[in-house]
Amino acid sequence: MIYYFIGIKGSGMSALASIMHDLGYKVMGSDKPDHFFTQVGLEERGIEMLEFNKDNIKEGMIVVQGNAFNDDHEEVVRARELGLKIYTYQEMIAEITNDTKLIAISGCHGKTTTTTMTAKVFENLGINYLIGDGTGYAKKGNEYFALEACEFKRHFLAYNPYYAIVTNVELDHTDYYKDLDDVIDAFTEYVSKARKAVIICGDDTNARNLKVEKPVIYYGLNENNDVVAKNITTSDETTTADIYIKGEFYETLTFPFVGDHLLLNALAVVSVCFLENIDKEEVKNQVLKIEHAKRRFIEEKFMDNVLIDDYAHHPTEVKVTIIAAKKKYPTKKVIAIFKAHTKSRVAYFHKDFADALNLADKAYVMPIGEDRKEVGYDHITHFDIIKDLTNGEEITMDSAEKLLEYHDCVLLFMSSKDIYFLEDKYKELRKNEK
Repeated sequence: MIYYFIGIKGSGMSALASIMHDLGYKVMGSDKPDHFFTQVGLEERGIEMLEFNKDNIKEGMIVVQGNAFNDDHEEVVRARELGLKIYTYQEMIAEITNDTKLIAISGCHGKTTTTTMTAKVFENLGINYLIGDGTGYAKKGNEYFALEACEFKRHFLAYNPYYAIVTNVELDHTDYYKDLDDVIDAFTEYVSKARKAVIICGDDTNARNLKVEKPVIYYGLNENNDVVAKNITTSDETTTADIYIKGEFYETLTFPFVGDHLLLNALAVVSVCFLENIDKEEVKNQVLKIEHAKRRFIEEKFMDNVLIDDYAHHPTEVKVTIIAAKKKYPTKKVIAIFKAHTKSRVAYFHKDFADALNLADKAYVMPIGEDRKEVGYDHITHFDIIKDLTNGEEITMDSAEKLLEYHDCVLLFMSSKDIYFLEDKYKELRKNEK
């Protein structure tokens, strides 16, 4: 039996395909011929990848349809003509996780990072994981499964979590959700599906106010939480905090990162460890090994500058990423370079994007890249953000030389997609600079 993935290079799809391969399923799929960073794991496993073509679809296949592809896609049409079983991405995940202790991590920000942290902290205990940065791993017999559970179009309601984690609740995906109340309704239904407990960032007002009828534990930096980080100190590379749980001292933990938003994500993982009675020494040792997820605050020392690549694509994410960069490099100017990928998000949040980018010493904004066709937003451009910048302007691939004036600075590249092409162009220009 072959499981055929339509859109196999998608970040979640590539991770799911990798997992199913590791579990012993026969997997193959199709996508565009372009190279994506998410396909590395597929190549390492020898998973066959084809270009889209209806003739790829054969009798006897089970099809996994990527969420980016509609029912009129030629391969979907062919699968229906043959009467093949078709799963959505989230339906397929539910199939392979229902018998595990599923740790589902949801929230408008921090899902990928928190899932990555969970996978690392639990690695010695036997955990499978699916992360939205294209990373997936599984081994038969593992008890735990860490899953990045996305709220887009209520996809996370397909899962049956053992633990349901909520990192925050905020209006996003404005091309789907009507308003914040609609988002809250979705998250309320999501937490109601938890089989063991709900774990919520209590510092986030909207998350804190969710109606929860299951056992719940709140984590955060504020005193009114069940899991609290106190006496926080930072160095250039680490954060150390005393962790208190339900008013009792738990342990002093050192984490290999700087940034309060990252500390909050780590507290979600510590909360799961507490509920699962994981040995404190194991927790202490494993949190030291936490690594950044792909394209999450990935740093590189390049000549006399620090380059940071980050997935930030919502105003809140842009804000906390800039704050983290300034906190880690207080003596350097932070130059923010941003590219949005949905016009609907820019239409709704353009002022918020500008406010966040104004925290940097200088901001550059690229033209909007379109992930999918959005009706009614043709009038929206990147200049809707630029007009509210106090010290910002447009940048394109053809004007990458604007970045050559910066020395001993932090160049912070933020986008959910392909801004790394601009970073590569900058590097090329800098190396060839006379």
